[in-house]
Amino acid sequence: MLFFDTHAHIGLLQDDKMEQLLAVQLAKVKKVKHIVSICNSLSDFEKTYANLESAYGVYHAVGVSPTEVANPGRDWEERILLHAKKERIVAIGETGLDYYHMFGGDKSAQVELFLRHLDIAKQLDLPIIIHNRNAGEDLLNILEKKLPPKGGILHCFGEDWAFAKRALSLNLSFSFAGNLTFKNSRAIQEVAHNLPLDRIVIESEAPFMTPYPYKGERNKISYIIETAKTLSEIRETYLEELSESLYANSLRAFSLPKDV
Repeated sequence: MLFFDTHAHIGLLQDDKMEQLLAVQLAKVKKVKHIVSICNSLSDFEKTYANLESAYGVYHAVGVSPTEVANPGRDWEERILLHAKKERIVAIGETGLDYYHMFGGDKSAQVELFLRHLDIAKQLDLPIIIHNRNAGEDLLNILEKKLPPKGGILHCFGEDWAFAKRALSLNLSFSFAGNLTFKNSRAIQEVAHNLPLDRIVIESEAPFMTPYPYKGERNKISYIIETAKTLSEIRETYLEELSESLYANSLRAFSLPKDV
């Protein structure tokens, strides 16, 4: 039984290179074979990528999160294009819209940042990792017109079934995190139950979004198994069978070969 973590902020788990590498190794002991490292800013990406360049099974996304909309960095588009040429870059992001936290920019600034990432993903023929908080309608309106051919991943899915039904018409995967494990997450659980299995992946979102069994702790990559367990209960299937499907879905979402 193997797991694929589609979204972990390894650079925020630890600052030290050796501690980051140790976090990856501890996750592998718990059967997390592959991890996609996510960074909010390009400066964080540059540091984390250098630290993890030798780490087998760690892939990377590159982009500027809506948290950085007020200051995406000098020549940020050119830097993304340059970094995307590096080994094991599998996606653009995370990017998207966050209307809960405006992060010093108005909605139009976030939309413009998101649109430019979508154009880059299309240019590079890469999938896009999508952040969405309180922006579902605007997000879908944009994706219906601008989603790149390789599609994308709705990271840390938190919307209802009405949103999901509309999103199913697009080339999108739905990624569930630790919030799925809480009893009051009924709307998300309904989506997890109803979605076609081949559209589902999971993520740790470490060090954030700690699953219920570890509530109050700082999240770890290895805790992703709790999300998988909850998902298996919701879908009334064996964990081993589910993990195999989730793993295959993740490889497909990032266009990775089956034998990596």
